[in-house]
Amino acid sequence: MVESAGKAAHRSSAVAEAWSVPLLFPPQRPRVVVKADLLPAVSVLSTAALLGIPLGWLWAQLAPAQRVRVVTPDGGLVPLELESWHRFDDLAVFGFLAMGAGLLIGLVTWFLRERRGPVVCLAAAGGALLAGWLGTQMGPAFANSKYSVDSAPALGSVLSQAPRLESGWVILAAPLLTCLVYALMTAWNGRADLGRRLG
Repeated sequence: MVESAGKAAHRSSAVAEAWSVPLLFPPQRPRVVVKADLLPAVSVLSTAALLGIPLGWLWAQLAPAQRVRVVTPDGGLVPLELESWHRFDDLAVFGFLAMGAGLLIGLVTWFLRERRGPVVCLAAAGGALLAGWLGTQMGPAFANSKYSVDSAPALGSVLSQAPRLESGWVILAAPLLTCLVYALMTAWNGRADLGRRLG
């Protein structure tokens, strides 16, 4: 009886020691890698920024044109009834396309397993911001060429006016979605090193 009690006490002390070791020596957190991730971050930023060109082209194809009537001999234009709503439609279409681009950038960047971390995440967000800005520059240029008028319109004729973006804040849609997707994937991963060592 005494012997079994001694074995139980020894077992309980061994379990207590096993549980106390992690408390005395907590596992070290992996450090943020900066230097090794700089070159891949530049590649991510520049590649993501180039998405602004297809983003602008796709917006020029999908955004609705505003129909206007020529009301003065010098070319004064007045939108037809309810056509001015397309000013919002143009902005909304670009916003949704930019969010899709941000979603794509965030997911593709996350799958660069060996480079996961804040450096590449910031590069992806910067690239998405540049893509949004480039899209706002290229989109109206593509749209203007699509709806160009070759000759002076006659008085009373109805024209299709090229879509335009009337707010610069829409460029924030892509980087916001990129950061949101990357943050959600990071929370879902749950590893201290984000799984970099598994790459």
